[in-house]
Amino acid sequence: MARIAIKVEPLHADGTVCLHAVSPSGKPRDPNSGCTGRRSYRVQCSACGTVGTPHGLCVLAEPEQTKRRGQHQTALANR
Repeated sequence: MARIAIKVEPLHADGTVCLHAVSPSGKPRDPNSGCTGRRSYRVQCSACGTVGTPHGLCVLAEPEQTKRRGQHQTALANR
């Protein structure tokens, strides 16, 4: 059985994943990187895809991540 990964991904304003180094405020550390800054965070499940809607803060997305992980664990236990 494949391992399921459930991650919180930072997003730019246009919805693309932000992989740039950022300061605690969410603004890019390197002004020449072309990064517009992080605007939201989404929960991405390797088995189910995007979970719910993007959240404005990472700490708001983490409970959704925990909930999804619990749903997969429950499904495996019920087999």
